[in-house]
Amino acid sequence: MTTDLMQDGRAAPPSPATAGAAGPRTRARRRRREYLLFAAFAAPNFFFLLVFAYWPVIYNAYLSLTDWDMVSSTWHMIGLDNYTSLFADPDFRGSLWTTVLFVVGIVAGGLVLGLATALLLNQRLRGRNVVRTLAFAPYVLSGAAVGTLWLFIFDPNYGLIRPLLAPLGLAAPAMMTDSKWALSGLVLVYLWKNIGFVAVVYLAGLQGLPRDVFEAAALDGAGAWTRLRRIILPLLSPVTFFLLVTCTISTFQAFDVIAVMTNGGPGTSTSILSWFIYDQGFRTFDAGRASAAAMIMFVVLLLITGFQARFLQRKVHYQ
Repeated sequence: MTTDLMQDGRAAPPSPATAGAAGPRTRARRRRREYLLFAAFAAPNFFFLLVFAYWPVIYNAYLSLTDWDMVSSTWHMIGLDNYTSLFADPDFRGSLWTTVLFVVGIVAGGLVLGLATALLLNQRLRGRNVVRTLAFAPYVLSGAAVGTLWLFIFDPNYGLIRPLLAPLGLAAPAMMTDSKWALSGLVLVYLWKNIGFVAVVYLAGLQGLPRDVFEAAALDGAGAWTRLRRIILPLLSPVTFFLLVTCTISTFQAFDVIAVMTNGGPGTSTSILSWFIYDQGFRTFDAGRASAAAMIMFVVLLLITGFQARFLQRKVHYQ
């Protein structure tokens, strides 16, 4: 009896001819299901990315070509006038230079101090979990709280900086009202706030390093400085690259502490690019110039990130 059922009731295996014809159809159905599943999961994310990330950039680029004052219901297209007027404005050029100093100070200082803090917290010390928590705590504080706290510390009359400098015979400087000190004071505050985040990321990287490499280096007589330079830094290069990119982007967008502590002053000494954009848009009500400055910051960040990905990533050693 030649039926598709075997005598014990189980289904007979398909003949080679039948299997050969059904194979491509099965693979095609599986591929369609995979595409549909991919579309079902990716479509909502792509929609939100399009609405909340790409569309604002496109609309901002459009506004940068107009003379909109944020009050009128109509505006006119003026081409690249906003861009040319920005580069002719000494305040804008000054904000670019101030941004460079601000970003380099915070990113470079944050990486060095964050790594040093992570190396310290990686030691077998009593109460290190408490110390780790205290080191990370400033990062989760709001910018308003941090700014208010440091305004009190920096106050030259009754702040904490005065008794600290008095034994050294030094007078407390007016950190937030003297243009010579204001930018340095802001860099110090942002370093204090961000070091905990950098240290925690470095600490996670340190605890993931292979122990046998350190044991072999110790047997070879490598000192602490040699282990740091020849082993730790190369193995942590992916972490350093990640922190370099993310910290650069977040520092360009710094705003909250500046708004609380200096309002971009004294004069324009702490007016970095993000504050200049706010000042043009919401205090001068010149949305066209503000949008043009925002587009310039977007392009600058794009170029810096591209440079980091193109050239600095070559120095990264992945295990």
